[in-house]
Amino acid sequence: MAEQFISAIESSLDKTNLILKDIENAYGWPKEQRNQSYAALRTVLHLLRDRMPVQESVEFAQQLPVVVRGIYFDGWKPSDVPVKLNREDFLYEVRQGFPYDVEGGTERVVRVVLDTLRRHVTQGEWEDVKDTMPRDLARMMP
Repeated sequence: MAEQFISAIESSLDKTNLILKDIENAYGWPKEQRNQSYAALRTVLHLLRDRMPVQESVEFAQQLPVVVRGIYFDGWKPSDVPVKLNREDFLYEVRQGFPYDVEGGTERVVRVVLDTLRRHVTQGEWEDVKDTMPRDLARMMP
């Protein structure tokens, strides 16, 4: 049983690192900037989570690696969602949670993270997530 647990955690860590590397590759960041890729992922995940209805948020999370799912649910208050955020509000909140100045600004951070997440969940689930977003925010999503 312990071997299965260790294997599951190692697999989740590998998948999490792949997601972070995808973000870093989009920017050309070295691994030493892992804090930036983590901050981008965490910030966008939390805002995406808080914008979705509880049931859809849980369904989306089921497709994330266990480690990323932990990041996703950290600090979540299901009774406080969904938070009504339009595109501008979403970008503003990302900027508050991601204090780094990067090429392309906040909108590119959001697009890179969303594109990365899109590649790590099924097309059907991604479409369900997009369907819960306001039109102006959904247009930013791949």
